[in-house]
Amino acid sequence: MADSILTHSSDNIQGLLNNKSLDVDLEPEILSLRPESLKDYIGQKEVVEALIIAIEAANLRKEPLDHILFHGPPGLGKTTLAHIIANEMNGHLTITSGPALDKGGELIGMLTHLEEGDILFIDEIHRIPKTVEEFLYPAMEDFAVDFVFDKGVHARSHRYRLNQFTMVGATTRVGLLSAPLRDRFGVFRSLDFYSIDDLIKITKRSAVLLEVAIDDQSALELSRRSRGTPRIVNRLLKRVRDYTMVRSDGKITLDVVDAALALEGVDKRGLTNLDRNYLKTIIDFYHGGPVGIETIAATLQEETDTLVDVVEPYLLKIGFVIRTSSGRKVSKAAYQHLKLPFQPELF
Repeated sequence: MADSILTHSSDNIQGLLNNKSLDVDLEPEILSLRPESLKDYIGQKEVVEALIIAIEAANLRKEPLDHILFHGPPGLGKTTLAHIIANEMNGHLTITSGPALDKGGELIGMLTHLEEGDILFIDEIHRIPKTVEEFLYPAMEDFAVDFVFDKGVHARSHRYRLNQFTMVGATTRVGLLSAPLRDRFGVFRSLDFYSIDDLIKITKRSAVLLEVAIDDQSALELSRRSRGTPRIVNRLLKRVRDYTMVRSDGKITLDVVDAALALEGVDKRGLTNLDRNYLKTIIDFYHGGPVGIETIAATLQEETDTLVDVVEPYLLKIGFVIRTSSGRKVSKAAYQHLKLPFQPELF
C-alpha cells in the first residue's frame, strides 16, 4: 500500500538504519522537578490509576505497553507522564515532536533504532504531516515498515521488522488528529486543569527540591495564580525564589509573592498581560464580541495557535470568554475582573 511504502535508493537505506542521531535525551538537571514514578505523581488520579493498571498488566504479560495518547492544554504533565512510563517499563525514551518530523526518513530512522520495550514520545502529534503520518500506521499496528528499492519495472519491496515499542502521543488539539491515527492508540486519556489542593502539593514539593522555604499562605497564593497548571506554578515559584533571594531574606512570604508576581504581570486570577490584552481587544475594538479568532489574532499580532492553545483554555475554564457560532464573546465576569463597565445592550 502507498501509505506503508517509503521510496529510497539502496544506498541510503543503510544510512537510515545506522543513524542514531535522532534519539533525544533531556539533561537530568532539566528534569529536576519532574516526578520519576507514578506514586510520586500528583493529580490526574483517574489517568494515573489507568496507567498503573495498564503498566502492571503489561509487565505481568511481559509485553510492551499499548500505545498511549494524552490530550489536554499545555503544561498539565503529558511529557512528564511519558518519562514516568519509560521509567516504569524500564525502557529507553526517545523524544521528538510533530513539526520536527517533516520527512518520512527521519521517522523511520527513529523507529528502526528502537529496542524491545522502548518508548517513542511524539509531542504535538497533531502537527505531523499527512505523508509522514501514514508511515506510523504499519509501525504501530504491525511493528514493521516497508521500503521500496529502485523504481518502475525494477521496483522491489522489502518489509523491515521493528522491535515492539510503545508510542506515546501528546496533543493539545485532539480534534485535528485523523481517525486512522487516533484509532491505533490503545489507551486514550484526557488531562484536565489541576485543583488548588494538588497545586499546593506540587508547589511545596518543588520548593523542597529547589531548597527554598515557603509558608502555607504563599503556596496557596501561588497555586491560585497558576491557571490550574503545574508548569506555570513551577515557573512562578522559580521567579518568586529569584525575587526573594535578591530583594528579601530568602524565605517566600505572601508579600514577596505579591511583589514578585506583580513584576511578572500576573494578577490575582493568574491572568498575564497577553490574557488581559486579549480580553481588552474584544471589548475595546469589537464591543465585547462576538468576533472571530483570526480577527483577534490579527489585531493582537499574535499567532492564532497561541491564542487557541495557550490563552483561551483557561479563560474558557473560568468563564471569562464564551465561544459561540459567531465567534468569541467576553463575559460579565471578565468585565468585572478588569474593572470595566459592563454594557449588556452590547453583549
